Amino acid sequence: MQNYIISEVKSRRDLRDFISFPDRLYRDCPQYVPALHSDQRKSLTKVSTLKYCRRRMWLVRDGKKVVGRICAMINPRYNELYSKKCIRFGWFDCIDDIEVARMLLDTAEDWGRQEGMTQIHGPLYYNTLGKQGMLVEGFENIPPFNCIYNYPYYNDLVTSLGFTKECDWVQYRIPADHGVPEKAERVAKIVMERYNIHFGSIDEMKKDRSKVREFFKIYNDSFASAVYNFIPFTEDEIKEEAKSCIPFISDKASTILLDENDNLVAFGISFPSISRALQKAKGHLFPFGWIHLLKAINDYEYTDLMLNGATPEWQNKGISAVYYKEMSVRAKKIGNHWAVTNPQIETNSAVNIWGSYEHELYMRRRCYIKDID
Repeated sequence: MQNYIISEVKSRRDLRDFISFPDRLYRDCPQYVPALHSDQRKSLTKVSTLKYCRRRMWLVRDGKKVVGRICAMINPRYNELYSKKCIRFGWFDCIDDIEVARMLLDTAEDWGRQEGMTQIHGPLYYNTLGKQGMLVEGFENIPPFNCIYNYPYYNDLVTSLGFTKECDWVQYRIPADHGVPEKAERVAKIVMERYNIHFGSIDEMKKDRSKVREFFKIYNDSFASAVYNFIPFTEDEIKEEAKSCIPFISDKASTILLDENDNLVAFGISFPSISRALQKAKGHLFPFGWIHLLKAINDYEYTDLMLNGATPEWQNKGISAVYYKEMSVRAKKIGNHWAVTNPQIETNSAVNIWGSYEHELYMRRRCYIKDID
């Protein structure tokens, strides 16, 4: 009989064990993409979201061997915005053992009850941009770097413990260099002529901090009403995201649209895929991980469609046809053959656009929920 013990992460060693546990759990899994340990450490201890979120972490050990981990989070901005009392869980990983899963989730639920929460849901991050959703389809595929991968048995564990579906996100793989449908070509031309839309330069935008802040304000505005459970960025989060991701965006694979007064109205952001590079790095930049990543960010054969959207007043005017058309033109120039879409909530009408393109379901991931009051 196993002698499982759960304990809260308190020490540096605990944190190191928490971060490194998946490296051993997924050692023989060819699809798993390990996150950089340095990034994980920052997300768990120094990220600006922790200025308003609370979180606790636990490990389950069998003797000295770690067999499970979980992070529980309370985001008061989310609860206030949606009039809920939810605790969320993330960084959930464990061996295929219902008792380990039970210990982890029960402990998170107990903390939630102590804090007056009535529901628990996840896997989620503190806010909307982090990794979220348990993989339920597409286990044979390698995920984008910003997405969770998990073994199929995870779903059996959480459903056995009373969790049910809250929502699903879907991702598609599309041929990036096949152009856009003829109808989209026509719509893009009409929209540009009718509204005097033109393309801006991301490389120029990156030089102006005020323009970068404007970009994230547009991001907040465009996603606020369109994305399920969206949590707008704070100013600190905007600064943090700008510092971490803006340097890697370029005009090669992405585009921004401006109106006749040079105001930003829409965007389509794509990154070179770095998933295989992260697999080679095995969680560390040094001594050789940075070499793999440097090669990857200059290789556009496979890309991840990270963000696309428009300000509320420009939504439902065909503006997406404009940036998708331009991104397909750029894809051909840089040798981009395949692209994987960012997770989109299945009930979002924006998902329907892929029906006009060649596409195949790549992954489906699920947020689970459970009453705990």
